[in-house]
Amino acid sequence: MFPIAMLATTVTQRHLDDESAASACSAAIAHARALGIRVNVAVCDASGVLLAFRRMHGAFLHSIDIAIDKAYTAASFGFPTRQWIDQIRADEALRTGLPLRPRLVVFGGGLPVQIDGSLVGGIGVSGGSTEQDEACAQAGLAAIGLD
Repeated sequence: MFPIAMLATTVTQRHLDDESAASACSAAIAHARALGIRVNVAVCDASGVLLAFRRMHGAFLHSIDIAIDKAYTAASFGFPTRQWIDQIRADEALRTGLPLRPRLVVFGGGLPVQIDGSLVGGIGVSGGSTEQDEACAQAGLAAIGLD
C-alpha cells in the first residue's frame, strides 16, 4: 500500500480563464484589422484544450486548424512556434520525425501564454505572414497584461 501522505499530495496550478482567452482573441483580431489582414485566432489552456476561438469573415479556411494547432504547439512546448525552424535545422532526427507529428506547427504565429513564469496556455494566429501572425498573437497577450 501507499503511505497516506503520498495519497494526499496535491498540486496547485495557475490557469488562464475563458474571459481572458476571449479578450486575447479580440485584441489579436483588432491588431489584424489594423494591419489589413484577416486571421483566425485560437487560445488554449496548458493542456492544449481550446478555450477561445475567433475567425474573421474572409479568413482562410485552412487557417482555422492552423491557428488552433499553433496554440496547441506553443502550449505543448512552452516556446514560440517560430523557434522550431532552428531546432529542426540543427537536428536531423527532429528534421525527419517531428514535422510528421499531427498538430505540430513549425512556423511562426504561436506563442506560449505564461503567468509569472508558469505556462498556462498558448495563443495561435493564422492568416497573415509569420511576422503578422506573431504580432497579432503578441497584441492578444498584451491586452490581457502578459508578454
